[in-house]
Amino acid sequence: MSNSKRITVLIGGISHERDVSLASAKGVIEALRSLGHTVTPLDAGADLAALVTALAEQKPDVVFNALHGQFGEDGCIQGVLDWLGIPYTHSGVRASATAMDKAAARAVFLSAGLPVAEGKVIAIEDLAEADPMPAPYVVKPVREGSSIGVSIVRAGSNTRHEIIKNWRYGPHALVEDFIPGKEITVGVLGDRALTVTDITPTPGAGRDFYDYDAKYTSGGSSHVLPADIDDAVSKQACAVAVAAHQALGCSGASRSDFRLDDTGPGPARLILLEVNTQPGMTATSLLPEQAAYCGISYPELCGWLVDQATCRQ
Repeated sequence: MSNSKRITVLIGGISHERDVSLASAKGVIEALRSLGHTVTPLDAGADLAALVTALAEQKPDVVFNALHGQFGEDGCIQGVLDWLGIPYTHSGVRASATAMDKAAARAVFLSAGLPVAEGKVIAIEDLAEADPMPAPYVVKPVREGSSIGVSIVRAGSNTRHEIIKNWRYGPHALVEDFIPGKEITVGVLGDRALTVTDITPTPGAGRDFYDYDAKYTSGGSSHVLPADIDDAVSKQACAVAVAAHQALGCSGASRSDFRLDDTGPGPARLILLEVNTQPGMTATSLLPEQAAYCGISYPELCGWLVDQATCRQ
């Protein structure tokens, strides 16, 4: 293969999403090897010096970033790779850091005129005193992905105290209006929206939204693509996903998650929740599923991401 590359795939990491990264990386490694590349997995542990030494020894042409969560998705590893001068997949430092910080991303979306829910950042201990906004509302860690730590507080529930008891995501939280209706998502490759997927979590123990288990457990959710929604709403979701990708300055692939409130008598209301700069690449992940629907195989998707890799020195 004339364009064969030496590719280091960063796997694992130190975030709460380590297992997701390991699952994503397994498929990526197999796909890139099937394309004729020389692929070396590298577990990005807590020892940064060891990681830098390993990268210097391997001398990859490209790093495929298969990390998720903190350190891998928040601009940290991107900064290290820029400093080393190694091209890497997905978004750079600024876009990664901004998208990972839900409060910062909200500010970008609002500035760009994109539809977001009413919300604000609070000190987590303030939940003990009173509801920060009328229920139902959602409590989210400011800097986590994969719905880790997300809870819904409904009127009359005692959820606030349980959230505080189990909270381990820093001193602040983002609270936003709970938007009823559908959960939909749109993958973006470059400046192209793929399609809209309607996600329905499989009913489970206390599960009423697309939580971590629904995302990464086989059978945890059902995906309908293209989503059975009004064509105008579908086009709007695709347009907003591309606009959010561009507003953040994303590169390569991203995936925008939405709530679609179609529960009332009036027009459906589309709300942008977040943009994922490191979309999952597991067997149940949404981006590869959308790419396949658009005629892009899993190996082709991985190869395209490698072709888009760059260093931002």
